[in-house]
Amino acid sequence: MSTSPRWDESEIIEFVSLVAGGQSYCLEITQIREIRRWSSVTPLPYSERSVLGVMNLRGAVIPIIDLSEKLSLGPTDPTERHVIIVVANKDRTIGLLVDSVSEILTVKGEAIRETPNVKGESSIKAISGLLSIEEEMSRVIDLGALLPGHQDEAA
Repeated sequence: MSTSPRWDESEIIEFVSLVAGGQSYCLEITQIREIRRWSSVTPLPYSERSVLGVMNLRGAVIPIIDLSEKLSLGPTDPTERHVIIVVANKDRTIGLLVDSVSEILTVKGEAIRETPNVKGESSIKAISGLLSIEEEMSRVIDLGALLPGHQDEAA
């Protein structure tokens, strides 16, 4: 729930649009390290439901999170058609399992609308704005709010 605009109205921002849980979302392109095909992960016992496990990414062990489950849209049953978006959030690197990645969007800050104040929606805190794309609305994911206090060990 935005209290003030995160982007300057004249600022040009690039987003990568994606689908998770059948819904349209986007991430700032500067937060994305790479996009890769789904590959199996090593599950961790006693981790939260959205944590699928960990994977070795060029020598670094990173947690893989089911974005749909994290946003309370239900769990994803990963297949070879799913995608992992490797993102950097401050000093952490994590993988987000999503249904698909669509395109790169280039917009001005003024095109990003404020998220409405909807009480009782914990996942709305992870949305920092809304983009109108043709006939559809896409939600801008705030990684810091989506993963507060999330440990690299995925415990």
